[in-house]
Amino acid sequence: MNARYKKFGDFRDLIVYKKAFKQGCEIFDLTLSFPKEEQYSLTSQIRRSTRSVCANLAEAYRKRNYLKHFLLKITDCLGENSETFVWLEFARQHTYISEELFLKLCASNAEITKLLIYMYKNPSKFGVKE
Repeated sequence: MNARYKKFGDFRDLIVYKKAFKQGCEIFDLTLSFPKEEQYSLTSQIRRSTRSVCANLAEAYRKRNYLKHFLLKITDCLGENSETFVWLEFARQHTYISEELFLKLCASNAEITKLLIYMYKNPSKFGVKE
């Protein structure tokens, strides 16, 4: 492995990845209690969007040799994380989750957004050649 990459570690070492992965696992467990009629809509959509944040983050980290590719994948992460927020709102509106849990998950979602924006604004801190 290139020494430059060793310096920056693995995408799984990123705080944002750990937080996004944790959120994805929490949401997966939460959706196990969603009504069966939501299986192919809300349940699958929120699971997909939370997992996609992690997948796009992994892709972004592997594309650090190309600034535009890195930024595009971080933008994709931000979009998927925003989509997760929308699905959380629907889950709260239909009382599939409590207000307390909604607020907890929204705080996590907002923190992930802030970390992704930091990555977007500071790509060189993540090994990207500018």
